[in-house]
Amino acid sequence: MTLLYIAIALLLLLFLGVPVAFSLAGLGAALLAIKGLPMAMVAQNLQGALSNFVLLSVPLFLLMSNLLLKGGVGRDLFEAVQKWVGHWPGGLGVAALLSCGLFSAISGSSVATAATVGTVAIPEMTRRGYGKGFTLGLLAAGGTLGILIPPSIPLIVYGVITEESIGKLFLAGVGPGLLLILLFGIYTVIHSIFFGKHSSVTKASWPERRKATLRAVPTVGLAFLILGGIYSGAFTPTEASAVGAAAAFLLTKFFLKTLTLKAFYEAVRQTVLTTIVLFLIVIGAKIFGKAITIYQVPSMISDMVDLHFASPEGFILVVTGILLLLGLFLESLSMLLIMVPVLFPTVASMGIDPIWFGIFFVILIEVALITPPVGLNLFVIQAIAKTPLGVIAKGVFPFIILMMFSVVLIYIFPAIVLWLPFAF
Repeated sequence: MTLLYIAIALLLLLFLGVPVAFSLAGLGAALLAIKGLPMAMVAQNLQGALSNFVLLSVPLFLLMSNLLLKGGVGRDLFEAVQKWVGHWPGGLGVAALLSCGLFSAISGSSVATAATVGTVAIPEMTRRGYGKGFTLGLLAAGGTLGILIPPSIPLIVYGVITEESIGKLFLAGVGPGLLLILLFGIYTVIHSIFFGKHSSVTKASWPERRKATLRAVPTVGLAFLILGGIYSGAFTPTEASAVGAAAAFLLTKFFLKTLTLKAFYEAVRQTVLTTIVLFLIVIGAKIFGKAITIYQVPSMISDMVDLHFASPEGFILVVTGILLLLGLFLESLSMLLIMVPVLFPTVASMGIDPIWFGIFFVILIEVALITPPVGLNLFVIQAIAKTPLGVIAKGVFPFIILMMFSVVLIYIFPAIVLWLPFAF
């Protein structure tokens, strides 16, 4: 019954509109007080929550993505990719997807990816006659690649919680990220052939392709600098975030000359605001996690799973259902910080690979980013397109089905996730 009471109390706080960070911290503190434990434990956990050096990479990766967003690099990426594939059936949609994939490799943020590419791609696709629901659904779903393709902020946080190698988690995200781009791309082409009423794009000439590609090369080079540096051992993920932030500033300010002083200030301001929100959630989750550990909630859940779902397949199925349900009410990082400490002991006891589970978890919280009523990517695309949320939600539904299909594929073929991190 203890588990049920804690779950009801947390859901009640969330439904009452109490911010996630304060719901977690307040309930955690209350649980500790009920046990008669000193409130000094709250202060200790508050301080200890942010003591991990790896978490320093979160604000730096956010700063990098905001600098690139304000510097307008999405326009260069989209223009370059469009020159190569724009004349294909559904070519602008494919170009938007590939642009999302490229920007994901230098951002780590789903919202930044959706905003950067969406700002450029939505007007162009709409002007060419692409259906509004399809266009907005495509960009909302494409933005989710920002938290799967490395560097990924949720994978960094997962690595901190579980003490797994962040480098291996980054490598594990590559295969599923490419798989999702492929599935989304196939759907885009098929939809264009059978249902598209848009005008075709003239095939670009070689000089046009060369000019657009050269403009985008420095941005793509930034992705290779970060990922190549991490995987070669030249620097750690935390150091890579600092290198990336500095390189993003130099690229947009001095090379592309698109970053104004006002835009720089806004990028820093947005980074600070987002970092504060994320770290408050981390602190709240740390306090809540300490409390539920004392109450032996993880072991209760593990015993319950062993009793009713003895196989890994049953456990994965139940976790999928829970995360899909929570995704209707919680944003992605909150889901990760609440559920991973609770579920991870069972993951280890069932022999499920923790690297694979991290990618599985992130794909499911990607779904949370595009499911109403709290899907952040839906609101980002709505703000850009000035369109009712229902239109976007309808357009994104086929992509949710494709994401769930990708979960089935990585379960049947775990090598999609595990081959790359364990090949080196």
